[in-house]
Amino acid sequence: MFHEISKFMILAGALLLLAGIVLYFSGKFVSIGHLPGDIVIKRQNFSFYFPLTTSLLLSLILSAVLYFISRK
Repeated sequence: MFHEISKFMILAGALLLLAGIVLYFSGKFVSIGHLPGDIVIKRQNFSFYFPLTTSLLLSLILSAVLYFISRK
């Protein structure tokens, strides 16, 4: 039982480390919060930002990662 839990914790730690490295270096190349397709409305006293494309992209990536993790 502890063997499987430890393998899961190692995998989760590796994925978190990889995600941290990607986020650290991606800020220099791609601004993930301002992709084409994100909705931005700016008025005189009002601004609205809805990251539609960013949300879809992150959902797709997370779904793929969870799909591959759940396969045995």
